[in-house]
Amino acid sequence: MVASSPRRLVERCQLLREDVDLRAAIAPSDQERATAWCVVPALAIPRGRWNAEQMKVMTDGIGLLVLDGLLIRRVGVDGRFGAELLGTGDLLRPWQGEDVHSTLPHTTGWRVIEPARLAVLDGGVAARLAQYPQLTGALAARALNRARQLALMMAIIHHPRIATRLHMLLWHLADRWGRVRPDGVAVELRLSHSVLADLIAAQRPSVTGSLGTLTDQGLIRPLTGGWLLRGDPPSELLELQDVQITERRPSAEPPPRS
Repeated sequence: MVASSPRRLVERCQLLREDVDLRAAIAPSDQERATAWCVVPALAIPRGRWNAEQMKVMTDGIGLLVLDGLLIRRVGVDGRFGAELLGTGDLLRPWQGEDVHSTLPHTTGWRVIEPARLAVLDGGVAARLAQYPQLTGALAARALNRARQLALMMAIIHHPRIATRLHMLLWHLADRWGRVRPDGVAVELRLSHSVLADLIAAQRPSVTGSLGTLTDQGLIRPLTGGWLLRGDPPSELLELQDVQITERRPSAEPPPRS
């Protein structure tokens, strides 16, 4: 189990009430019983740097499941950084492999961008979840989806133009966090220019300039705590995946112009 500390406040929660997609994996006739059975520890982590090394005390089980919040994992090699953005529904094992010797020296760091709550799926919880094998499959699908998203991000950062790279990233984020409005798709994520730079493997000044370019072209509009995406996703992204956003406005409607 995990001991509490000033930066890790331990509580307990009903996992399937918090994660409705996991609950949907259970047959409707068993959902109430499963919800009452699957009670798990959870950690509340405030904004700021997170020392994931503390989680090494958890030596067994499945890992940590993000219930709420937004985190970023940064990896650096020879002064150059890449990053992965993680949120609700993502499965983490931040201690795995970090103490294994690597031929290529690198650094890894975690930061909580929005206050996070993580369900602790340790050995005891894994035994409880085993009563419902569907949950194991659903969690394995989460891990596979995270790997697929990383592969897509690798494809995005290979585009030579930083402004296009950034435009693709924003629409990629909209696929998960976007909210459709009459005037576009709002991506309400408080991401600094430095974080965006890490996500697309660019320098911060280049990201700042590219955001200005995309704004001048009417493709995005800054919001308080995010951006409004205008028009359609870039064709370069559509070549990589089908971007699907619920209730997207009909394509026949002309996009609003600023």
